[in-house]
Amino acid sequence: MNLIQILGLALGSAWTSGINLYATVAVLGLLQHYGLARLPGGLEALDNWWVIGFALGLYAVEFVADKIPYVDTVWDAVHTFIRVPAGAALAAAATSDVSPAVQVIALLLGGGLALSTHGTKATVRAAANVSPEPVTNWALSLVEDAIAVGAVVLAVLHPVVILVVVSVFLVFFAWLLPKVLRRLGRMARAARDFFRGRGVRAES
Repeated sequence: MNLIQILGLALGSAWTSGINLYATVAVLGLLQHYGLARLPGGLEALDNWWVIGFALGLYAVEFVADKIPYVDTVWDAVHTFIRVPAGAALAAAATSDVSPAVQVIALLLGGGLALSTHGTKATVRAAANVSPEPVTNWALSLVEDAIAVGAVVLAVLHPVVILVVVSVFLVFFAWLLPKVLRRLGRMARAARDFFRGRGVRAES
């Protein structure tokens, strides 16, 4: 792999980690194990049945948790502290055979990409939970799984293409972020007014 291909795989894996970390790790390990890909740098360590089995087990737990309204939101909140550093670690591991400067850049970009996809996923899920029916959660979860698995395979087989996909996502994210922040601001103000109203009624 040349440098662009390694970066494509590194950043693509970090990007999908923010959507579904365990599927990302499991697919990477399986692709390497069955000789469908040769992972660069420290990612070779994923070709281990203990790692693959552990990732698949956690993926099974997440597969269920992601389908339950509000449970998915709690799951996403907890995984803010897991997906983001893991995405950064995968990007750094993929570039461990390159220069230290490239590895540091990949680490920073990987963490940022994992945060962007994780934040997008968590926000969309929180908005979907307003709807009482479970179909939306199921549909979103299945789409997310398909995107994560498909993007990991694309990152391994066509790393340059995944760089284009990630770039398009970042443009979309830049457009979406102000709207998300405004929505969060409105939700925070509504919650504050609600609790203030309850406080006033309690005092009276």
